[in-house]
Amino acid sequence: MLTEFAVRGLNLTRIESRPTKERLGRYCFLLDCSGHIADDRVGEAVMGLRRICADVRFLGSYPAAEPSPPYTRRPGTSDADFADAAGWLRQIRDGATDRG
Repeated sequence: MLTEFAVRGLNLTRIESRPTKERLGRYCFLLDCSGHIADDRVGEAVMGLRRICADVRFLGSYPAAEPSPPYTRRPGTSDADFADAAGWLRQIRDGATDRG
């Protein structure tokens, strides 16, 4: 579950687990992450959770202020990096011959 956020370079600012009281060992998780649902990477992460989790409930999203310097992302996780990768994938799917 955490991989959905990690591979997109999203910072989880809070993780909580609560027992579901259905049976022993069943938990629900509450997650907060940096970003907004309108951001491609946040939306993709939420879609990824929907694919692999039994139940996903979206409680809300708030626009964030600009990060204060010196904020750095891991290489390959910026919005531009994701847009470039999406364009590259579109070219491949459209039958482009240059796959490098």
